[in-house]
Amino acid sequence: MSCPAKVQPVILCGGSGTRLWPLSRAGFPKQFLCLTGVDSLFQQAAKRLMGLSAESIQVADPLVVTGEDHRFLATEQLREVGISPTAALLEPVARNTAPALTLAALAAVENGEDPVLVVTPADQTVSGASAFNGAMHDAIRQAAEGAIVILGVTPDRPETGYGYIQAVLAPTPTLVVERFVEKPDEATARQYLAESGYYWNAGMFVLKASVWLQAIESFRPDIAATTRAAWARRSSDAAFVRPGAAEFAAIPSDSVDYAVMERCPGSHFPIRMAPLDAGWSDLGAWDAVWSVLPKDEQGNAQVGDVLATDSSNTLVHATHRLVALVGVHNLVVVETPDAVLVADRSRSQDVKHIVNTLQQQKREEHALHRKVHRPWGWYDSIDEGGRFKVKRIQVKPGASLSLQKHHHRAEHWVVVSGTAEITCGDKKLLLTENQSTYIPLGEVHRLANPGTIPLEIIEVQSGSYLGEDDIVRFEDHYGRSQA
Repeated sequence: MSCPAKVQPVILCGGSGTRLWPLSRAGFPKQFLCLTGVDSLFQQAAKRLMGLSAESIQVADPLVVTGEDHRFLATEQLREVGISPTAALLEPVARNTAPALTLAALAAVENGEDPVLVVTPADQTVSGASAFNGAMHDAIRQAAEGAIVILGVTPDRPETGYGYIQAVLAPTPTLVVERFVEKPDEATARQYLAESGYYWNAGMFVLKASVWLQAIESFRPDIAATTRAAWARRSSDAAFVRPGAAEFAAIPSDSVDYAVMERCPGSHFPIRMAPLDAGWSDLGAWDAVWSVLPKDEQGNAQVGDVLATDSSNTLVHATHRLVALVGVHNLVVVETPDAVLVADRSRSQDVKHIVNTLQQQKREEHALHRKVHRPWGWYDSIDEGGRFKVKRIQVKPGASLSLQKHHHRAEHWVVVSGTAEITCGDKKLLLTENQSTYIPLGEVHRLANPGTIPLEIIEVQSGSYLGEDDIVRFEDHYGRSQA
Protein backbone atom coordinates (compact mmCIF):
# COMPACT_ATOMS: atom_id res chain seq x y z
CA MET A 1 0.00 0.00 0.00
CA SER A 2 1.47 3.37 -1.02
CA CYS A 3 2.00 6.15 1.50
CA PRO A 4 -0.68 8.86 1.56
CA ALA A 5 0.09 12.05 -0.34
CA LYS A 6 1.18 14.81 2.01
CA VAL A 7 -0.78 17.97 1.32
CA GLN A 8 0.13 21.45 2.56
CA PRO A 9 -2.81 23.87 2.19
CA VAL A 10 -1.75 27.42 1.33
CA ILE A 11 -4.24 30.26 1.75
CA LEU A 12 -3.35 33.49 -0.02
CA CYS A 13 -5.00 36.05 2.22
CA GLY A 14 -4.04 39.38 0.68
CA GLY A 15 -6.04 41.93 -1.28
CA SER A 16 -8.37 44.71 -0.24
CA GLY A 17 -11.60 43.84 -2.09
CA THR A 18 -12.21 47.41 -3.25
CA ARG A 19 -15.20 46.46 -5.42
CA LEU A 20 -17.10 45.35 -2.30
CA TRP A 21 -16.79 48.74 -0.61
CA PRO A 22 -18.22 50.00 1.77
CA LEU A 23 -18.44 46.61 3.52
CA SER A 24 -14.91 45.64 2.46
CA ARG A 25 -12.16 48.10 3.37
CA ALA A 26 -8.38 47.99 3.51
CA GLY A 27 -8.42 47.48 7.28
CA PHE A 28 -11.09 44.76 7.10
CA PRO A 29 -11.10 43.35 3.55
CA LYS A 30 -13.69 41.05 2.01
CA GLN A 31 -11.99 37.75 2.89
CA PHE A 32 -12.78 38.41 6.55
CA LEU A 33 -16.45 39.23 5.91
CA CYS A 34 -19.41 36.87 6.37
CA LEU A 35 -21.08 37.44 2.99
CA THR A 36 -22.66 33.98 2.76
CA GLY A 37 -23.44 31.69 5.68
CA VAL A 38 -22.09 32.12 9.20
CA ASP A 39 -18.35 31.91 8.45
CA SER A 40 -16.15 34.49 6.76
CA LEU A 41 -14.84 33.71 3.28
CA PHE A 42 -11.41 33.09 4.81
CA GLN A 43 -12.86 30.66 7.36
CA GLN A 44 -14.79 28.88 4.60
CA ALA A 45 -11.57 28.47 2.58
CA ALA A 46 -9.69 27.05 5.57
CA LYS A 47 -12.46 24.57 6.41
CA ARG A 48 -12.72 23.47 2.76
CA LEU A 49 -9.02 22.68 2.62
CA MET A 50 -8.97 20.87 5.95
CA GLY A 51 -11.88 18.78 4.65
CA LEU A 52 -9.69 17.30 1.89
CA SER A 53 -8.33 14.57 4.20
CA ALA A 54 -8.92 11.07 2.85
CA GLU A 55 -7.40 7.60 3.10
CA SER A 56 -4.80 8.46 0.47
CA ILE A 57 -4.37 12.14 1.41
CA GLN A 58 -2.79 13.52 4.58
CA VAL A 59 -3.59 17.22 5.09
CA ALA A 60 -1.43 19.48 7.28
CA ASP A 61 -2.58 22.62 9.06
CA PRO A 62 -2.69 25.54 6.62
CA LEU A 63 0.04 27.99 5.76
CA VAL A 64 -1.45 31.48 5.56
CA VAL A 65 0.20 34.27 3.58
CA THR A 66 -1.17 37.64 4.65
CA GLY A 67 -0.15 41.20 5.42
CA GLU A 68 1.27 42.47 8.69
CA ASP A 69 -1.86 44.56 9.31
CA HIS A 70 -4.19 41.54 9.07
CA ARG A 71 -2.19 39.03 11.12
CA PHE A 72 -4.43 39.09 14.18
CA LEU A 73 -7.63 39.02 12.11
CA ALA A 74 -6.41 35.91 10.29
CA THR A 75 -5.23 33.97 13.34
CA GLU A 76 -8.28 34.94 15.42
CA GLN A 77 -10.70 33.85 12.69
CA LEU A 78 -8.89 30.51 12.39
CA ARG A 79 -9.07 30.07 16.16
CA GLU A 80 -12.83 30.66 16.01
CA VAL A 81 -13.25 27.62 13.73
CA GLY A 82 -10.77 25.44 15.62
CA ILE A 83 -7.84 25.61 13.16
CA SER A 84 -4.24 26.37 14.12
CA PRO A 85 -2.07 27.50 11.19
CA THR A 86 1.27 25.83 10.55
CA ALA A 87 2.51 29.42 10.19
CA ALA A 88 1.31 32.85 9.15
CA LEU A 89 3.78 34.29 6.65
CA LEU A 90 3.57 38.08 6.92
CA GLU A 91 4.30 40.20 3.85
CA PRO A 92 5.64 43.63 4.84
CA VAL A 93 4.37 45.06 1.51
CA ALA A 94 2.13 43.68 -1.23
CA ARG A 95 4.03 41.94 -4.02
CA ASN A 96 1.23 39.95 -5.67
CA THR A 97 0.73 36.19 -5.61
CA ALA A 98 3.93 34.81 -7.20
CA PRO A 99 6.23 35.97 -4.35
CA ALA A 100 3.54 34.91 -1.84
CA LEU A 101 3.46 31.37 -3.20
CA THR A 102 7.26 31.27 -3.34
CA LEU A 103 7.38 32.14 0.37
CA ALA A 104 4.93 29.33 1.10
CA ALA A 105 6.92 26.83 -0.98
CA LEU A 106 10.15 27.76 0.83
CA ALA A 107 8.41 27.28 4.18
CA ALA A 108 6.98 23.92 3.03
CA VAL A 109 10.39 22.45 2.11
CA GLU A 110 12.17 23.87 5.16
CA ASN A 111 12.20 20.54 7.02
CA GLY A 112 13.31 18.45 4.06
CA GLU A 113 9.79 17.52 2.94
CA ASP A 114 8.19 18.15 -0.44
CA PRO A 115 4.42 18.25 0.04
CA VAL A 116 1.76 18.89 -2.56
CA LEU A 117 0.69 22.51 -2.18
CA VAL A 118 -3.05 23.16 -2.54
CA VAL A 119 -3.17 26.90 -3.10
CA THR A 120 -6.35 28.93 -2.90
CA PRO A 121 -7.35 32.57 -2.46
CA ALA A 122 -9.17 33.40 0.76
CA ASP A 123 -12.13 35.18 -0.85
CA GLN A 124 -14.10 32.57 -2.81
CA THR A 125 -17.26 30.54 -2.19
CA VAL A 126 -17.93 26.93 -3.12
CA SER A 127 -21.37 25.48 -2.48
CA GLY A 128 -20.70 21.86 -3.53
CA ALA A 129 -18.30 20.32 -1.01
CA SER A 130 -18.41 16.81 -2.50
CA ALA A 131 -17.69 18.03 -6.05
CA PHE A 132 -14.91 20.28 -4.74
CA ASN A 133 -13.26 17.39 -2.90
CA GLY A 134 -13.52 15.14 -5.96
CA ALA A 135 -11.85 17.70 -8.26
CA MET A 136 -9.16 18.44 -5.69
CA HIS A 137 -8.40 14.77 -5.07
CA ASP A 138 -7.90 14.27 -8.83
CA ALA A 139 -5.63 17.31 -8.89
CA ILE A 140 -3.63 16.15 -5.85
CA ARG A 141 -2.98 12.72 -7.37
CA GLN A 142 -1.74 14.30 -10.61
CA ALA A 143 0.39 16.84 -8.73
CA ALA A 144 1.96 14.11 -6.62
CA GLU A 145 3.34 12.70 -9.88
CA GLY A 146 4.92 16.04 -10.82
CA ALA A 147 2.21 17.86 -12.77
CA ILE A 148 1.07 21.44 -12.24
CA VAL A 149 -2.72 21.40 -11.94
CA ILE A 150 -5.03 24.40 -12.12
CA LEU A 151 -8.76 24.39 -11.32
CA GLY A 152 -11.09 25.47 -14.12
CA VAL A 153 -14.81 26.26 -13.85
CA THR A 154 -17.20 25.48 -16.72
CA PRO A 155 -18.73 28.86 -17.65
CA ASP A 156 -22.50 29.28 -17.51
CA ARG A 157 -22.61 32.84 -18.83
CA PRO A 158 -20.43 35.14 -20.99
CA GLU A 159 -18.46 36.51 -18.05
CA THR A 160 -15.98 39.31 -18.81
CA GLY A 161 -14.56 39.59 -15.29
CA TYR A 162 -12.55 36.34 -15.31
CA GLY A 163 -9.55 35.05 -17.19
CA TYR A 164 -10.13 31.86 -19.19
CA ILE A 165 -8.28 28.57 -19.72
CA GLN A 166 -8.47 26.65 -22.98
CA ALA A 167 -8.06 22.93 -22.27
CA VAL A 168 -8.55 19.64 -24.13
CA LEU A 169 -9.38 16.10 -23.02
CA ALA A 170 -6.56 13.76 -21.98
CA PRO A 171 -6.42 10.11 -20.82
CA THR A 172 -6.39 11.24 -17.17
CA PRO A 173 -9.00 12.76 -14.83
CA THR A 174 -7.50 16.14 -15.70
CA LEU A 175 -7.36 18.02 -19.00
CA VAL A 176 -4.31 19.32 -20.86
CA VAL A 177 -4.03 23.12 -20.77
CA GLU A 178 -3.39 24.60 -24.20
CA ARG A 179 -3.36 28.29 -23.33
CA PHE A 180 -4.53 31.00 -20.96
CA VAL A 181 -6.72 33.85 -22.20
CA GLU A 182 -7.03 37.36 -20.74
CA LYS A 183 -10.37 38.71 -19.54
CA PRO A 184 -12.37 38.94 -22.80
CA ASP A 185 -14.86 41.48 -24.10
CA GLU A 186 -18.49 40.34 -24.15
CA ALA A 187 -18.47 39.20 -27.79
CA THR A 188 -15.40 37.03 -27.20
CA ALA A 189 -16.86 35.65 -23.97
CA ARG A 190 -20.01 34.63 -25.88
CA GLN A 191 -17.82 32.89 -28.46
CA TYR A 192 -15.99 30.95 -25.71
CA LEU A 193 -19.33 29.90 -24.22
CA ALA A 194 -20.58 28.66 -27.61
CA GLU A 195 -17.39 26.81 -28.57
CA SER A 196 -16.86 24.97 -25.25
CA GLY A 197 -13.36 23.91 -24.24
CA TYR A 198 -12.96 27.20 -22.34
CA TYR A 199 -13.09 27.45 -18.56
CA TRP A 200 -12.95 30.22 -15.99
CA ASN A 201 -9.62 30.41 -14.20
CA ALA A 202 -10.54 29.79 -10.55
CA GLY A 203 -7.15 30.94 -9.24
CA MET A 204 -6.57 27.64 -7.40
CA PHE A 205 -3.36 25.68 -8.04
CA VAL A 206 -2.13 22.23 -6.98
CA LEU A 207 1.55 21.30 -7.35
CA LYS A 208 4.50 20.04 -5.36
CA ALA A 209 6.53 22.68 -3.53
CA SER A 210 9.69 21.66 -5.40
CA VAL A 211 7.91 21.96 -8.76
CA TRP A 212 6.85 25.52 -8.00
CA LEU A 213 10.38 26.46 -6.93
CA GLN A 214 11.81 24.94 -10.11
CA ALA A 215 9.21 26.74 -12.25
CA ILE A 216 9.67 30.17 -10.68
CA GLU A 217 13.46 29.79 -10.95
CA SER A 218 13.08 28.83 -14.62
CA PHE A 219 10.63 31.54 -15.69
CA ARG A 220 11.30 34.35 -13.18
CA PRO A 221 14.76 33.86 -11.64
CA ASP A 222 14.63 37.46 -10.37
CA ILE A 223 11.55 36.71 -8.22
CA ALA A 224 13.05 33.40 -7.06
CA ALA A 225 16.37 34.96 -6.01
CA THR A 226 14.93 38.01 -4.23
CA THR A 227 12.31 35.95 -2.40
CA ARG A 228 14.98 33.50 -1.24
CA ALA A 229 16.98 36.47 0.05
CA ALA A 230 13.96 37.75 1.99
CA TRP A 231 13.31 34.25 3.37
CA ALA A 232 16.90 33.94 4.51
CA ARG A 233 16.48 37.11 6.60
CA ARG A 234 13.21 35.98 8.21
CA SER A 235 12.37 36.26 11.90
CA SER A 236 9.74 34.32 13.84
CA ASP A 237 7.36 35.27 16.64
CA ALA A 238 5.15 32.33 17.67
CA ALA A 239 3.15 31.41 14.53
CA PHE A 240 4.15 34.65 12.75
CA VAL A 241 7.06 34.47 10.28
CA ARG A 242 8.35 37.75 8.88
CA PRO A 243 10.64 37.75 5.82
CA GLY A 244 13.31 40.42 5.70
CA ALA A 245 11.49 43.69 5.06
CA ALA A 246 14.11 45.41 2.90
CA GLU A 247 14.75 42.26 0.88
CA PHE A 248 11.03 41.63 0.39
CA ALA A 249 10.47 45.19 -0.84
CA ALA A 250 13.01 44.48 -3.61
CA ILE A 251 11.00 41.54 -5.00
CA PRO A 252 9.35 42.27 -8.39
CA SER A 253 5.56 42.18 -8.17
CA ASP A 254 3.85 39.57 -10.35
CA SER A 255 0.99 37.09 -10.23
CA VAL A 256 1.19 33.30 -10.25
CA ASP A 257 -0.55 33.31 -13.65
CA TYR A 258 1.75 35.79 -15.38
CA ALA A 259 4.98 34.63 -13.74
CA VAL A 260 4.56 30.89 -14.29
CA MET A 261 1.21 29.39 -15.34
CA GLU A 262 0.82 31.16 -18.69
CA ARG A 263 4.39 30.16 -19.64
CA CYS A 264 3.93 26.45 -18.92
CA PRO A 265 1.99 25.27 -22.03
CA GLY A 266 4.61 24.00 -24.49
CA SER A 267 7.37 24.00 -21.84
CA HIS A 268 8.87 21.03 -19.99
CA PHE A 269 6.52 21.72 -17.05
CA PRO A 270 3.39 19.58 -17.60
CA ILE A 271 0.28 21.64 -16.82
CA ARG A 272 -3.17 20.14 -16.41
CA MET A 273 -6.61 21.43 -15.51
CA ALA A 274 -9.11 19.78 -13.16
CA PRO A 275 -12.70 20.72 -14.08
CA LEU A 276 -14.57 22.19 -11.12
CA ASP A 277 -18.37 22.10 -11.06
CA ALA A 278 -19.04 22.94 -7.43
CA GLY A 279 -20.95 26.23 -7.30
CA TRP A 280 -17.80 28.36 -7.37
CA SER A 281 -17.75 32.17 -7.19
CA ASP A 282 -14.98 34.61 -6.36
CA LEU A 283 -17.45 37.28 -5.15
CA GLY A 284 -15.42 39.89 -6.95
CA ALA A 285 -18.18 42.51 -6.97
CA TRP A 286 -21.66 43.11 -5.57
CA ASP A 287 -23.44 41.54 -8.55
CA ALA A 288 -21.60 38.28 -7.78
CA VAL A 289 -22.76 38.49 -4.15
CA TRP A 290 -26.34 38.99 -5.40
CA SER A 291 -26.04 35.90 -7.59
CA VAL A 292 -25.13 33.54 -4.70
CA LEU A 293 -27.58 34.84 -2.05
CA PRO A 294 -31.15 33.51 -1.58
CA LYS A 295 -33.75 35.68 -3.32
CA ASP A 296 -37.46 36.34 -3.01
CA GLU A 297 -39.98 35.91 -5.84
CA GLN A 298 -39.00 39.32 -7.26
CA GLY A 299 -35.29 38.45 -7.36
CA ASN A 300 -34.39 40.61 -4.35
CA ALA A 301 -31.53 39.46 -2.11
CA GLN A 302 -31.72 41.07 1.32
CA VAL A 303 -29.42 41.02 4.34
CA GLY A 304 -30.36 42.88 7.51
CA ASP A 305 -33.38 45.06 8.26
CA VAL A 306 -34.90 45.65 4.81
CA LEU A 307 -38.37 46.49 3.47
CA ALA A 308 -39.02 46.51 -0.29
CA THR A 309 -42.16 47.44 -2.26
CA ASP A 310 -42.55 47.10 -6.03
CA SER A 311 -38.81 46.44 -6.38
CA SER A 312 -36.99 43.65 -8.18
CA ASN A 313 -33.56 42.13 -8.78
CA THR A 314 -31.97 44.25 -6.06
CA LEU A 315 -29.31 43.50 -3.49
CA VAL A 316 -29.68 45.28 -0.15
CA HIS A 317 -27.14 44.76 2.63
CA ALA A 318 -28.10 46.69 5.77
CA THR A 319 -25.80 46.51 8.79
CA HIS A 320 -26.93 49.34 11.06
CA ARG A 321 -30.46 50.56 10.36
CA LEU A 322 -33.66 49.96 8.40
CA VAL A 323 -33.33 50.32 4.62
CA ALA A 324 -36.56 50.72 2.62
CA LEU A 325 -36.94 50.49 -1.18
CA VAL A 326 -39.89 51.64 -3.27
CA GLY A 327 -40.17 51.08 -7.03
CA VAL A 328 -36.51 50.45 -7.82
CA HIS A 329 -34.95 47.68 -9.89
CA ASN A 330 -31.50 46.19 -10.53
CA LEU A 331 -29.83 48.19 -7.75
CA VAL A 332 -27.17 47.47 -5.15
CA VAL A 333 -27.70 49.25 -1.82
CA VAL A 334 -25.12 48.68 0.93
CA GLU A 335 -25.56 50.49 4.23
CA THR A 336 -22.91 50.76 6.95
CA PRO A 337 -22.74 53.10 9.97
CA ASP A 338 -20.56 55.65 8.13
CA ALA A 339 -21.20 55.13 4.39
CA VAL A 340 -23.97 54.10 1.98
CA LEU A 341 -23.47 52.78 -1.55
CA VAL A 342 -26.20 52.94 -4.20
CA ALA A 343 -25.21 51.50 -7.58
CA ASP A 344 -26.68 50.02 -10.73
CA ARG A 345 -26.10 46.29 -10.29
CA SER A 346 -24.61 46.02 -13.80
CA ARG A 347 -22.02 48.68 -12.84
CA SER A 348 -20.90 47.10 -9.57
CA GLN A 349 -17.38 46.50 -10.95
CA ASP A 350 -16.96 50.29 -11.01
CA VAL A 351 -17.22 50.69 -7.22
CA LYS A 352 -13.41 50.60 -7.21
CA HIS A 353 -13.45 54.09 -8.74
CA ILE A 354 -15.18 55.42 -5.62
CA VAL A 355 -12.48 53.83 -3.48
CA ASN A 356 -9.78 55.42 -5.63
CA THR A 357 -11.40 58.82 -5.10
CA LEU A 358 -11.56 58.27 -1.32
CA GLN A 359 -7.85 57.40 -1.34
CA GLN A 360 -6.98 60.47 -3.38
CA GLN A 361 -8.93 62.64 -0.95
CA LYS A 362 -7.23 60.89 2.00
CA ARG A 363 -10.58 59.99 3.57
CA GLU A 364 -10.60 57.32 6.27
CA GLU A 365 -13.65 55.59 4.79
CA HIS A 366 -11.50 53.79 2.21
CA ALA A 367 -9.50 51.99 4.91
CA LEU A 368 -11.43 51.78 8.17
CA HIS A 369 -14.96 51.14 9.34
CA ARG A 370 -16.43 53.13 12.17
CA LYS A 371 -15.98 49.90 14.13
CA VAL A 372 -12.26 49.05 14.12
CA HIS A 373 -10.94 45.60 15.11
CA ARG A 374 -7.80 45.31 17.20
CA PRO A 375 -5.96 42.24 18.56
CA TRP A 376 -7.43 42.92 22.00
CA GLY A 377 -11.01 43.48 20.78
CA TRP A 378 -12.60 46.44 18.98
CA TYR A 379 -13.75 50.03 19.28
CA ASP A 380 -16.65 51.83 17.65
CA SER A 381 -16.51 55.64 17.30
CA ILE A 382 -20.17 56.38 17.95
CA ASP A 383 -20.06 60.18 18.06
CA GLU A 384 -17.68 63.12 17.80
CA GLY A 385 -17.65 66.89 17.57
CA GLY A 386 -15.52 69.89 18.45
CA ARG A 387 -12.98 68.76 21.09
CA PHE A 388 -14.78 65.48 21.98
CA LYS A 389 -15.15 61.90 20.73
CA VAL A 390 -17.22 59.03 22.16
CA LYS A 391 -16.18 55.39 21.70
CA ARG A 392 -17.72 52.08 22.60
CA ILE A 393 -14.84 49.69 23.46
CA GLN A 394 -14.88 45.92 23.93
CA VAL A 395 -11.88 44.03 25.35
CA LYS A 396 -11.62 40.24 25.07
CA PRO A 397 -11.28 38.15 28.27
CA GLY A 398 -7.65 38.13 29.39
CA ALA A 399 -6.65 40.83 26.88
CA SER A 400 -5.27 44.30 27.49
CA LEU A 401 -4.46 47.47 25.61
CA SER A 402 -0.92 48.81 25.53
CA LEU A 403 0.57 50.81 28.39
CA GLN A 404 0.32 54.28 26.87
CA LYS A 405 -0.20 58.00 27.21
CA HIS A 406 -1.67 60.84 25.14
CA HIS A 407 -0.28 64.34 24.70
CA HIS A 408 -3.48 66.11 23.67
CA ARG A 409 -6.49 64.38 25.26
CA ALA A 410 -7.95 63.22 28.55
CA GLU A 411 -10.33 60.26 28.80
CA HIS A 412 -13.37 59.32 30.91
CA TRP A 413 -14.23 55.61 31.13
CA VAL A 414 -17.58 54.11 32.19
CA VAL A 415 -17.87 50.32 32.55
CA VAL A 416 -21.00 48.98 30.84
CA SER A 417 -20.39 45.26 31.48
CA GLY A 418 -17.61 43.01 32.74
CA THR A 419 -14.66 43.92 34.95
CA ALA A 420 -11.97 46.47 34.09
CA GLU A 421 -8.46 46.45 35.54
CA ILE A 422 -7.14 49.97 35.16
CA THR A 423 -3.60 51.25 35.51
CA CYS A 424 -3.42 55.04 35.94
CA GLY A 425 0.00 56.36 36.87
CA ASP A 426 1.17 54.39 39.93
CA LYS A 427 -2.39 53.29 40.86
CA LYS A 428 -4.29 50.12 39.93
CA LEU A 429 -8.01 49.67 40.44
CA LEU A 430 -10.82 47.31 39.51
CA LEU A 431 -14.09 48.70 38.18
CA THR A 432 -17.35 46.86 37.50
CA GLU A 433 -20.66 47.73 35.87
CA ASN A 434 -21.74 51.41 36.19
CA GLN A 435 -18.45 52.50 37.79
CA SER A 436 -16.20 55.07 36.14
CA THR A 437 -12.77 56.70 36.22
CA TYR A 438 -10.84 59.61 34.69
CA ILE A 439 -7.49 59.47 32.85
CA PRO A 440 -5.81 62.91 32.92
CA LEU A 441 -3.99 64.28 29.87
CA GLY A 442 -0.42 62.96 29.74
CA GLU A 443 -0.94 60.22 32.35
CA VAL A 444 0.47 56.74 31.64
CA HIS A 445 -2.41 54.26 31.68
CA ARG A 446 -3.67 50.85 30.59
CA LEU A 447 -7.06 49.11 30.26
CA ALA A 448 -7.23 45.33 30.79
CA ASN A 449 -9.89 42.66 31.14
CA PRO A 450 -9.01 40.19 33.93
CA GLY A 451 -12.38 38.48 33.70
CA THR A 452 -13.89 35.57 31.75
CA ILE A 453 -16.50 37.57 29.84
CA PRO A 454 -15.97 40.48 27.42
CA LEU A 455 -15.41 43.89 29.00
CA GLU A 456 -17.36 46.77 27.49
CA ILE A 457 -16.81 50.42 28.32
CA ILE A 458 -17.84 53.83 27.02
CA GLU A 459 -14.88 56.16 26.53
CA VAL A 460 -15.33 59.92 26.25
CA GLN A 461 -12.26 61.74 24.94
CA SER A 462 -11.80 65.47 25.31
CA GLY A 463 -8.95 67.65 24.16
CA SER A 464 -7.43 69.76 21.42
CA TYR A 465 -6.53 66.82 19.15
CA LEU A 466 -8.29 63.44 19.07
CA GLY A 467 -6.51 61.58 16.25
CA GLU A 468 -5.56 57.91 16.62
CA ASP A 469 -1.90 58.84 16.22
CA ASP A 470 -1.83 60.73 19.54
CA ILE A 471 -0.48 57.73 21.40
CA VAL A 472 2.87 56.85 22.94
CA ARG A 473 3.22 53.12 23.70
CA PHE A 474 5.54 52.01 26.48
CA GLU A 475 4.62 48.32 26.53
CA ASP A 476 2.51 46.23 24.17
CA HIS A 477 1.66 42.51 24.13
CA TYR A 478 1.10 42.45 20.37
CA GLY A 479 4.42 43.70 19.05
CA ARG A 480 3.06 47.02 17.78
CA SER A 481 5.47 49.89 17.50
CA GLN A 482 4.76 53.37 18.83
CA ALA A 483 1.95 54.94 16.77
